[in-house]
Amino acid sequence: MNTGEDAQGLRKIIDFTRLISIAILCMHFYICCYAAFAAWGWTAEIVDKIIGNIAKTGLFTGLIKAKLAALLFLGIMVLAAKGKKDEKIQKNSIAAYLLCGLLVYFLSPLVFYLSWSIPLRAGLYMLLSSIGYLLILTGGTWLSRLIKSSLVTDVFNSDNETFPQEERLLENDYSFNLPTKYNLKGKIRNGWINCVNPFRSVLVAGSGGAGKTYFVIRHILDQQLKKGFCLFLYDFKFDDLTKMAYNKLLKYQGNYKIKPAFYIINFEDLNRTHRCNPLDPSGMEDITDAIEASRTIMMGLNRDWLKKQGDFFVESPINFLTAVIWYLRKYQDGKYCTLPHVIELMQNEYEKLFKILWEEDEVRVLIDPFISALRNNAQAQLEGQIASAKIGLARLASPQLYYVLSGNDFTLDINNPDEPKIVCMGNNPQKIDTYGAVLSLYVNRMLKLINKKGKQKCSLIFDEYPTLVANLITTISTGRSNLISCTIGIQSIEQVKKEYGAEQAEIIAGICANVISGQVSGDSSRKLSDTFGKIMQDRQSMSINSNDTSISKSTQMESAIPASKIATLSSGEFVGIVADSPDVKIKQKMFHAEIQNDHQAIKKEDEGYRRLPVVQQVTAEDVRENYLKIKREVETLLKAELQKIKDRDVGNKGAKKKKKNKMRSSLPPEKAIRQQDAKVFSR
Repeated sequence: MNTGEDAQGLRKIIDFTRLISIAILCMHFYICCYAAFAAWGWTAEIVDKIIGNIAKTGLFTGLIKAKLAALLFLGIMVLAAKGKKDEKIQKNSIAAYLLCGLLVYFLSPLVFYLSWSIPLRAGLYMLLSSIGYLLILTGGTWLSRLIKSSLVTDVFNSDNETFPQEERLLENDYSFNLPTKYNLKGKIRNGWINCVNPFRSVLVAGSGGAGKTYFVIRHILDQQLKKGFCLFLYDFKFDDLTKMAYNKLLKYQGNYKIKPAFYIINFEDLNRTHRCNPLDPSGMEDITDAIEASRTIMMGLNRDWLKKQGDFFVESPINFLTAVIWYLRKYQDGKYCTLPHVIELMQNEYEKLFKILWEEDEVRVLIDPFISALRNNAQAQLEGQIASAKIGLARLASPQLYYVLSGNDFTLDINNPDEPKIVCMGNNPQKIDTYGAVLSLYVNRMLKLINKKGKQKCSLIFDEYPTLVANLITTISTGRSNLISCTIGIQSIEQVKKEYGAEQAEIIAGICANVISGQVSGDSSRKLSDTFGKIMQDRQSMSINSNDTSISKSTQMESAIPASKIATLSSGEFVGIVADSPDVKIKQKMFHAEIQNDHQAIKKEDEGYRRLPVVQQVTAEDVRENYLKIKREVETLLKAELQKIKDRDVGNKGAKKKKKNKMRSSLPPEKAIRQQDAKVFSR
């Protein structure tokens, strides 16, 4: 029993054992170095008799037996001792003391082979043996203070926060699959990210350099083209992904029933771009289409308006632009319904512009407030309503943009089963504000055309989605049944909040069922951690006292992937969750793994890519002539319509005058004279 008397008795036994060990060592010195003791005069007859009797036991024959016996009793003492535990004592220090002590202790007899005097050799032998003994004693004492159980082997709790992940490769006609390696309780295992239902949308997040494009988006692009998807690609850093899409199409074109046409829209290299009219009259069925197009353009040019929708000076420019777009849509069945014609027509004087717009019945309700302001001489209000639209659109009045926007090489119904398309649109990071508005218009017009039944499966991939003004919520929510896969690349939720507002950012983050995230921090990492939930983790605590060390273990629910872990992910390391489908069930949907890329194979493949094809040779003169042609067409339209209005007004006046004369001639002579006299009198 652990009583005070027991502890006191144990200490006495330990002290006695240590005393026996020292006594054996001292007697060994006296016997083997007797000549030296005699020379020093340190011998006594009674001592010689006592030690001589003890030596008859055979313990002191030779140099090793007695030293081993002393070491044995020392070892018993060390094992029985219970020193105060010390966290600072290290195993390496204990091992060094014990090893050095044993070497010195057992190699000390080598001094007897020296040619020195007997007293000197004997003294050196006893000194070295004593030093070795003390080193062993010190190491053994420290050993009793060592804490056998350590809590600091996993400082960041990495092994405890691991969990089983999907190791099967699960494929279907629509899936994309990414090979991974993950840690499970300290062991590295192979796994797979199986996105078997991409139609529930894929959110790819990660700060700059996290590897969104290199580790995730390029593989989605590759595998979906391999499985026969139509494609729309928004290539923020044109032409990295566009070149890949073109070469992958050449590789997999045999997988399509009807080979899709490949189209490019970019505003930098006009030799390698097609022309497309986003305001194509065939796709604008009613005035609501014009309203949506107008809103997209103005929001793209004024990004802060996204948070001010509904304000008077935000909605007024949108209504004004809507009126101009719809007027051109109705004029000669949309002959001049292009964005360049809209821009040029808007730059004319208010009086002339309002006259021709008033001629269209559906437009009158939109421009009536502007005409009222003009009639009431409210010039300041009128400028506030219209100037922001004119100034913003004036930034788009460049010959290069006019050239691309005024053509009609293809339509935006990319998933048309009879005419499937691969459409790539490129942006320029240095011209986001200008190009973003036009590309947003393309995207919104396309979304309206593709989200219909009976279409072919298609994929929408947006690299750096927040640089666009595109309302994807409806497409994400309803496009699943129409086989529309949407991949959205963002840097963080905060970035989407900045561009779209908190409400829209929360919706986008919440309705994407497949989430693949690299390193993100702040609110993004916290939301992801909450999404991943908690797992059962082991917990261990230690209590140290002078006699013993007690350890308690327990289990409790903790975050599977803490926010701090998401904020410190390496490039290529991703966390996330995937959605399954009724035909392919996935038990382990969550993952925290490193996606495996064959870097050498990818580099070799990239080096072998063909350049993008030249669509047609475009000269500066061609671009300039197209620019001037649009201006002439708008000028001709304005003059013709104003002349038509003038001729009609003159005709109406003539008809009224003729009608009055006819009425006067039909009156009796006396009444006619009286009317004439009344007029003269009034004058």
